[in-house]
Amino acid sequence: MYEYAIAWEWLNFAVRWLHVITAIAWIGSSFYFIALDLGLVKRPGLPVGAYGEEWQVHGGGFYHIQKYLVAPASMPEHLTWFKWESYATWLSGFALLAVVYYGGADLFLIDRTVLDIEPWQAIGLSLASLAVGWILYDLLCKSPLGRNTWGLMAILYVVLIAMAWGYTQVFTGRAAFLHLGAFTATIMSANVFFIIIPNQKIVVADLIAGRTPDPKYGVIAKQRSLHNNYLTLPVIFFMLSNHYPLAFATEFNWIIAALVFLMGVTIRHWFNTTHARKGKPTWTWLVTVLIFIVIMWLSTVPKVLTGEEEQARLSTREQTFVANGHFEAVRDVVQGRCSMCHAAEPVWEGIARAPKNVKLETDGEIAAHAREIYLQAGRSHAMPPGNITDLSPEERKLLVAWYETTVEGK
Repeated sequence: MYEYAIAWEWLNFAVRWLHVITAIAWIGSSFYFIALDLGLVKRPGLPVGAYGEEWQVHGGGFYHIQKYLVAPASMPEHLTWFKWESYATWLSGFALLAVVYYGGADLFLIDRTVLDIEPWQAIGLSLASLAVGWILYDLLCKSPLGRNTWGLMAILYVVLIAMAWGYTQVFTGRAAFLHLGAFTATIMSANVFFIIIPNQKIVVADLIAGRTPDPKYGVIAKQRSLHNNYLTLPVIFFMLSNHYPLAFATEFNWIIAALVFLMGVTIRHWFNTTHARKGKPTWTWLVTVLIFIVIMWLSTVPKVLTGEEEQARLSTREQTFVANGHFEAVRDVVQGRCSMCHAAEPVWEGIARAPKNVKLETDGEIAAHAREIYLQAGRSHAMPPGNITDLSPEERKLLVAWYETTVEGK
C-alpha cells in the first residue's frame, strides 16, 4: 500500500530527529569535557587530591570546577554519569541505518554494478563489519601495540583506510560513507560502554571499599577517550555526506574518506592545543584547507578518467513500475522537469553532479526512484526546489497515480 511509503518516510524523519538530538547531547558533552580537562589549572590551596580547577562564566553565573584524578576524600551523595548520551546516539543511529539502508537495501545499500548481492547478504555484511570492527580495534588496543598511543593511532588509521576501501567494493558510495561513519561511531560508543564507564565504576567501587584503585584503569580509559576525541569530527562528516554526492559518488571516494580522517586530526589539534593554553597553531587550518582542496579535486577528476557508468539491470520491482500504463507520461514529466539536474551530466547552471547522486534519465533510473519521486514531487512539493521547472498540479497528480496504482497492483 502507498500509505506504507508515507508512514515509513515519517518513521525515517522521527528516528533521524532523535539521532540528531542524542548526537548533539553526546558530542556537546564530549567537546565540553575535553576543553575543560585541557584547561584545568593547578593552583596552590587546592583540596587534597584535586588535580586542577577552572573558573567559567555562562548564562549570567560563575562556575568553579575542580577535578579529582581519583576521587575526593568523601564520595558525593549524587554522582552524574555521562553515558546515556553515547548509548542513545548509537542506538538511534543503528535504528536509522535499519530504516533507511536495510529497509531500502535495493535502492540505498546495493549497487549491482559494484557487487551483485541480495539484500539479506548486504545487510549481513553490514552487521558483521560493525561487530568485527570493534573486536579488531579492541584486540589492537589490548595488544602490546596498545602501549604506544600514537603508534596505535597510526595503525588504526591504516585500518580505517582499509575499511573505507572495502566498503566501496561492496555498497553504494553513499552507503559506503555512511557505514564508515557507523563503523567509527560503533568503536566510539563501545569504548564508552565496554571500557570507559566500567573502568570508572571499578575505581569508584575500590574507593568506597577503602581500597587503592589501580591506576591502569584510568590510563586505559584515557587512551580510549583520546581516540574518541580525534574520531568525532570525521564521523560527523560521514553522517552528513549522504547529502553530497560530490563526496561519495566518485571513483576516489575511499581516498577522500582517508583525507577526511586527517582533517579531523588537524582541526582537533587546533582546539586541543588552544584549550590547553599552549598557543594557537594556526598552521593546522592551512593544512585543513589544503586537504579539502585536494578532496574537491578528487571529487571531479574521476569524471574524466572513468567515463560512462554501466547501467544496472532492472529488477522485478522496477519492471512493474515501467509496465504501468501511466509510465510513458510520467517519463515525459520527469525528463522534462527533473532530469536537467538529475543526470550524469547536469545541464542546470551551478549543478555539477546529480543531487544525492539520483539520476532520472533512463526508464530503469526513474523506476528505481519511484518512491522518492512520489514522496518528493507527488505527495509533497519538495521537488523541484521552489518549483523552478513549473511542475504543474496535474503533473503531480500523475506522479501520485503512477506510484499508487503500481503498488496497489492496479
